[in-house]
Amino acid sequence: MTDHLAVEVSLYKEEIMFYYLIILFIIALDQIAKVLAVNYVKPHITIPLIENVFHLTYAENTGAAFSILSNKLPLLTIITTIFIIALFIYLYKLISTDKSSKLLIWSLVFIIGGALGNLIDRIRIGYVVDFFDFRWINFAIFNVADCLIVVGSILLITLIVLDEKF
Repeated sequence: MTDHLAVEVSLYKEEIMFYYLIILFIIALDQIAKVLAVNYVKPHITIPLIENVFHLTYAENTGAAFSILSNKLPLLTIITTIFIIALFIYLYKLISTDKSSKLLIWSLVFIIGGALGNLIDRIRIGYVVDFFDFRWINFAIFNVADCLIVVGSILLITLIVLDEKF
């Protein structure tokens, strides 16, 4: 192996590790926030931060986004696992090409991290802990993982609409 090739392989491995560490950070942030919600919000059910605008409200979501597929834990777990594996494969391929869009990579990192955070809840406790409650717009209660999935999805859709080459 030439020195040049060895350096490229080393940089490639470092880049993969960097993005994997970001995914682990997202999972840790999500899980810590959920533990805090269980310990400090659940006993109160809801804590108004801005009355009738934004509350921390403890909720157990047995479904996916907006509680679709409620009480279908095995199906959600299988679908989510397949989805995450597919995204990890795609992410790995993107990182291995020099010409891939960094924004596309970040969108996948956010989606994977968020999806894994919620999958951990489904497997560990049988539901997803939600706690952000925007009452002003009467929106669904959500969590940190959901935020990252949405940010990653918006970024991905924006790249597609703008016809970003990836």
